[in-house]
Amino acid sequence: MFTGIVTEVGNILAIEDKGDRHVTISCAMDPAKIAIGASIACSGVCLTVVDKGGVAGEGWFAVDVSGETVSRTAPEQWTVGAPLNLEPALKLGDELGGHIVTGHVDAVGEVVGVCPEGASLKFGISAPKELAPYIAAKGSITVNGVSLTVNEVADQPDGSCHFALNIIPHTAQVTTLGTLAPGHKVNLEIDVLARYLKRMQSLAAQG
Repeated sequence: MFTGIVTEVGNILAIEDKGDRHVTISCAMDPAKIAIGASIACSGVCLTVVDKGGVAGEGWFAVDVSGETVSRTAPEQWTVGAPLNLEPALKLGDELGGHIVTGHVDAVGEVVGVCPEGASLKFGISAPKELAPYIAAKGSITVNGVSLTVNEVADQPDGSCHFALNIIPHTAQVTTLGTLAPGHKVNLEIDVLARYLKRMQSLAAQG
């Protein structure tokens, strides 16, 4: 379980084919405090640490990424040098600063527009039709592992939707979101509460 509050940005150092993709990621975390088997969200994807090394400030950890995970996430993130938003799993007693995030990507969206709005950046992102019913203005959504609030939603004729987000300067600087441009693919995870409400609504309609 995560909160969508990114603690740092790491980079993919190496990718090896070991049946699955064996991915080594740089981090500033102290490797001595990273447990083998621990979960770390990598741009919104919950992955399990299988190896680690280095020292605090210049550490690294390795994860195995299945073909299924690669096929259901933004393809650009699985390349050497790609930056990743990192967040260790939530511990009992930690502050829930964002919203409840599972680290299970629901779909890949696409940035359709970026423009300045004051000191912030306003992003327009398209979401596929299977996610559209779960996205609402003032609701929460996770984009590349970052907990964000939806400003507005515009439904599209094909059943998909475009939604808008405001990214403040701090978020743009400490995550990968500040580097996004139109055409970039992003990992989307809907609010878990929206998922349950949709399910309840479906059951009520059947009754």
